[in-house]
Amino acid sequence: MTHFAFTAGSVAVVTGGAAGIGLAAAKRFAQLGLRVCIADLGADRLARAAKEVALLADRGADDVMALEADVSRVEDLRRLEAAVRDHFGGTDILMNNAGIQPGSAMFGPAADWERVLDVNLWGAIRGTQTFVPAMIARGRPGLVINTGSKQGITTPPGDPAYNVSKAGLKAFTEALQHELRNTPDCRLSAHLLIPGFVFTDLAAHGRTEKPAGAWTPEQTVDFMLERLDAGDFYILCPDNDVPRSLDERRILWAAGDIVENRPPLSRWHPDYKQAFEAFRQKTD
Repeated sequence: MTHFAFTAGSVAVVTGGAAGIGLAAAKRFAQLGLRVCIADLGADRLARAAKEVALLADRGADDVMALEADVSRVEDLRRLEAAVRDHFGGTDILMNNAGIQPGSAMFGPAADWERVLDVNLWGAIRGTQTFVPAMIARGRPGLVINTGSKQGITTPPGDPAYNVSKAGLKAFTEALQHELRNTPDCRLSAHLLIPGFVFTDLAAHGRTEKPAGAWTPEQTVDFMLERLDAGDFYILCPDNDVPRSLDERRILWAAGDIVENRPPLSRWHPDYKQAFEAFRQKTD
């Protein structure tokens, strides 16, 4: 069984669709009979990805578009939305998946912070604002899927710009779902995909062989489809190292920093190491 939005002939747009989770999603959508537009940077990468997706589409290349777009540029997103509308008639599923993680430091260059926030957070905000009003007006069942991160929830030390971008995306997607469910006659819903450790170009860091602990992008997308069918808003993915039970304890501990008035990021504070370990083991 699949979510009612995945009707043959519906149109899906996937940003960051030339590789990783985005490409895996585009392929699954094509297998479900959807017409698919992938957007990314790099003409050669896009052309290769489009060929792979077309092999799985009902009508081959006729059901697939590939357009270069920088999600940090609103003019690119407007051009993308217009092209999809002209070619396919409109959009039913929007997956704001494009993301970068070049690394950051608290007092690092402002340009690095701005680029991460422009792509990871503002890219999804601008994508939503560009596509969703017409999706609502279209009157068809549809989805907005934003690719978040566990780092936007537990905010571990080491990459503050990325954490801020994904924490903002979580709050934005929650607000979006509230808006959609309170919009008369709206048949769209929003969902936050929260991947675990996934072996993609973003996470590979030069490795060519998948680590044992990582899921593949295909596993992640299959889990996403399963949980969309179940109606989940928070699609919290496990991986081969971290089961859901451990994610839950980490998330609860992070929220507990506020409730218990502990220091921020107390999970990594030496004074709370033993307390967190005891808390973690309660459900092991």
